[in-house]
Amino acid sequence: MADNMKIQKSLIFAMITMSAVDRQIDDSELQNIGNIVRQLPVFATYDEENLIKDSQECGDLLGQDDGLATMMDMIESVPKHLHEMVYALAVEVAAADLRIETEEVRFLEMLRDRLRLDTLTTAAIERSARARYKTL
Repeated sequence: MADNMKIQKSLIFAMITMSAVDRQIDDSELQNIGNIVRQLPVFATYDEENLIKDSQECGDLLGQDDGLATMMDMIESVPKHLHEMVYALAVEVAAADLRIETEEVRFLEMLRDRLRLDTLTTAAIERSARARYKTL
């Protein structure tokens, strides 16, 4: 069970980092993270009450000198079969406010490289998110 909690926390950290990377956490991004946690099977055993605490812990970690590297190590430790999910969750958060900032693009590149995801896979994930967030 502890491994599942560590994996879930890593997924939360990836989403929170994506939200915070442009130095402003948008309400639509936070709402999207909450919706993701409530809906996806990977979070079925996650206590949603921990989301605020885990978000603050992520912020504290990122505020440390080596925080980003530590957080990336944590994300990379997620089982390989979930690497595409990590990337997809980050893309979902980035797309939530209907604009992708330069810092968000850079973080996605870091994730792609660190998780060793191929270009075709990441392009498909990104295209899927663009299609879901189209407006009239």
